[in-house]
Amino acid sequence: MDGLLLDTEDIYTLCNNIILRECGRPNLPWNIKAQLQGRPGPEAGEIFHAWAQLPIPRAEYMRKNAELQRQHFPSAQPLPGVPELLATLSARGVHLALATSSHAANFKLKVGHLQALFGHFPEEQRVLGDDPRIPPGRGKPAPDIYLLALETINQQLRKQGKREVDREECLVFEDSVPGVEAGRRAGMRVVWCPHPELLKEYHGREKAVLAGIASAEGGSQVQEIMEEAAVGGEGEGRGWPGRRDDGWAELLRSLEAFPYARYGIGDA
Repeated sequence: MDGLLLDTEDIYTLCNNIILRECGRPNLPWNIKAQLQGRPGPEAGEIFHAWAQLPIPRAEYMRKNAELQRQHFPSAQPLPGVPELLATLSARGVHLALATSSHAANFKLKVGHLQALFGHFPEEQRVLGDDPRIPPGRGKPAPDIYLLALETINQQLRKQGKREVDREECLVFEDSVPGVEAGRRAGMRVVWCPHPELLKEYHGREKAVLAGIASAEGGSQVQEIMEEAAVGGEGEGRGWPGRRDDGWAELLRSLEAFPYARYGIGDA
């Protein structure tokens, strides 16, 4: 959702940079931000603090950050092409589910003024980052959130006596590198629509990202950062990603003029 459907990734950066400047620290660089995107809040927080080394207690940072987010998240807007994409998918009978690492409180701040847009996602087909059905340590890039999102769709289909959707029939939309890996490890096709600065950060490694193997090939700085700061964490339970050029993932620079026919999404 963040950075894919809404412009909230830039809001996250804005809030963090305000605090960083207050503490005499440099702005958040994209080689670090790239490791925060798509991950559950607590895990992203560990990575951020390991890098930032702020001179204030973490509780004070969290208070300042929450205050800034309450101020700025209600101004979030859809990214180009998103309203048309969701409306078209709904009109053509595509089953939609939302899978986001955002926790419930932040989710409400971000979408409270965008009810029409998020009305395309039925309440029972929304999976948030603090959903108790996702085990601890199993956020993206683990596949659990996408497998759970599919299950919410299939639960409704079973009630209606309709055929369930197989994971191979699913199309994941993602902006983050951990999110692409999660989708590939779930056995689903993926559309990667990254922030322009993230795309610059992974220049030359796009095929590894699309295969879901960028971190395995040394593209991630997470382990180095965590070890340097002596921060521990649970393993993520690696699954099976894809292969380069296997045709199961595609890079799109925008969701405008989405190629529906390429994915077998015909007229209603």
